[in-house]
Amino acid sequence: MLELYGTSLRSRLLLGSARYPSPAVLTAAVRAARAEVVTVALRRESGGERAGQGFWSIIRGLGVRVLPNTAGCHSVKEAVSTAHMAREVFGTPWIKLEVIGEDDTLQPDVFGLTEAARILCADGFEVFPYTTEDLVVAERLLAAGCRVLMPWGAPIGSGRGLNNLFGLTALRAHFPAVPLIIDAGIGVPSHAARALELGFDAVLINTAIAQAGDPAQMAAAFAQAVEAGRAARLAGPIEPRDLAAPSTPVIGTAFRG
Repeated sequence: MLELYGTSLRSRLLLGSARYPSPAVLTAAVRAARAEVVTVALRRESGGERAGQGFWSIIRGLGVRVLPNTAGCHSVKEAVSTAHMAREVFGTPWIKLEVIGEDDTLQPDVFGLTEAARILCADGFEVFPYTTEDLVVAERLLAAGCRVLMPWGAPIGSGRGLNNLFGLTALRAHFPAVPLIIDAGIGVPSHAARALELGFDAVLINTAIAQAGDPAQMAAAFAQAVEAGRAARLAGPIEPRDLAAPSTPVIGTAFRG
């Protein structure tokens, strides 16, 4: 079981709700993924607007836990204000905190992120910060009160997978007891399996599923990949070697002189 802020989850696959071609396709993908947590950006939801209420009704009907998102925020003030509105609209202390610092890569502004996290944690929010693999930033976020970290694998929507294996592996090793969720950049199920094999606790997928030719089929593939990656991690994979190691013993075998 995956535990996030005291909530136990069976699934280690979290889904974003943006960019799906239709509500019906989103519904089918969430069900195929067997996801228990779905992120919703308040700006897309539009709070009290009629279209927003319709979207929110669809999410409620899925029976999932909502993780509101401050997507599109570029400052501490904007992110904190959006988080407060999200808590009021969705009725949850959970918030996926994004403070974007660079438009081309959508890289987090880690300075603004840690400040916003400090403010929101002090105000009773349970913060899921979208961050980098930087160890110092991770320490600052944990000191601010975060109990979950969401490092990127690659830029949002890029589909490039896990760009910095060394940094991500170091992050996992430095914080063995902290739930770590790979957020952003995963493009295919093998990327998700690799993340779980490395010891990450879950992955959050949006674009790779929403923009697939068949989102529901891709969601099912990601669900299988996450389960396979987690099972492999628990099974204890062998360490990579520089030289070949025969799988069949040679001692005692017949040979011709």
